[in-house]
Amino acid sequence: MSVSYVERDQADAETIAFYDKAEDRFQALLNIFKVFGHQPEYGTAFTDLIMAILKDGVLDWQTKELLILKATQRNDCQYCVVQHERVSDMLGIPPEKIADIDGDKYKTSPHFTEGEKALLDLTVQIGEDANRVSNELWERLHANWSEPQIVDAVFVITIYIAVSKFGDALGVELEPMFDGVEPQLKIKH
Repeated sequence: MSVSYVERDQADAETIAFYDKAEDRFQALLNIFKVFGHQPEYGTAFTDLIMAILKDGVLDWQTKELLILKATQRNDCQYCVVQHERVSDMLGIPPEKIADIDGDKYKTSPHFTEGEKALLDLTVQIGEDANRVSNELWERLHANWSEPQIVDAVFVITIYIAVSKFGDALGVELEPMFDGVEPQLKIKH
């Protein structure tokens, strides 16, 4: 941990407001929100952004979770992967499908549609070099997804790449409720 968590009893009114929103939605005040206690304006924006993403939109929430898991696993963010494996389980994503996100397994997995495979390839490509998405991948994306869905996917992918970097840079640790939980997806730590 490189910065402290701002606990409720230390928080100002602006911080308490986004803590309440986050805790109501996630049934716990997660450490990723507590670091934003140092910057309440950002904390409010972050909370609203995450709540806008983590729901059905033009992309369903399950598809978003697959992208979040792939993006955060590629960044070796144990905090993110453990949290989102839990969310994925709550959303009914089978453990076999989550396991096949690891590495390149998804490319030949029977658990993924061709559209999902294209989005996971896009997740990998954005993580490696967002300027070099091939025409072939664009064709696969457009064959399976509408442009609003592609924009939704890219937004989710890039935000969660940033979230994983933010949390890891600040040393955000898993909450005690996750003590002993090992992520299903491989993380290099």
